[in-house]
Amino acid sequence: MSNDSNKIVPRHVAIVMDGNGRWAKKRFLPRFFGHKQGVDTLVKVVQACIDRDIEHLTVYAFSSENWKRPSDEVSGLMGLVLAAVSRYLARMGSMGVRIRIIGDREAVSAKLRNAWNEAESATAHNSKLTLSVAFNYGGRWDIVQACKSAMQAGVQPQDLTEAKLSEFMAMNYAPDPDLFIRTGGEVRISNFLLWQVAYTEFVFSDCLWPDFGEAQLDAAIEAFRERDRRFGGVKEAPAVAEA
Repeated sequence: MSNDSNKIVPRHVAIVMDGNGRWAKKRFLPRFFGHKQGVDTLVKVVQACIDRDIEHLTVYAFSSENWKRPSDEVSGLMGLVLAAVSRYLARMGSMGVRIRIIGDREAVSAKLRNAWNEAESATAHNSKLTLSVAFNYGGRWDIVQACKSAMQAGVQPQDLTEAKLSEFMAMNYAPDPDLFIRTGGEVRISNFLLWQVAYTEFVFSDCLWPDFGEAQLDAAIEAFRERDRRFGGVKEAPAVAEA
């Protein structure tokens, strides 16, 4: 990464892809069509991130709270994920994308778990960009499962530090996000990556996810570049030369 502040890009971008349903409603279409368009947008954004040398992209595809949605929408989303894996897997692989799935896999069908396993194994050798898809994921679930895993691994209370617990989090393979983007006009985290975003920069966009593109991504990156990231510390003022 260049030392020129105008060239700095975030290593890790996390996105809450919000607004699919409202995008469809504005066009008098069923909500499912918004989710379908959202998948196409994701593929374009993945390429845009590669073009900008971003190493990690993590997207919120389905939260642990989304099961409360109408059953036909949930079942449609499950089918869409399966279709997206088969449709885009080869393309993602040729783009150099490594796919990782984070979340509680127990609640989804064996067919969906198998599709995820296939996507992860087929792209495991890629290193251009790691695309982490959060599905049936919640930040609180992540912290609880990490605590349970640490206990099962025999970590003693006096040895449990933030660094040690981080080893058991769902995204222990990636740096914490530098930039968190939420589309759709809502201004909240919605239980996404609660542990990991302690010092992340936030950008909230009114753009509905299916309309999100390179211009919106560049605007978010530009906002990130303008932030003064101190990570809880204080930067010393530059010394003033004597006359």
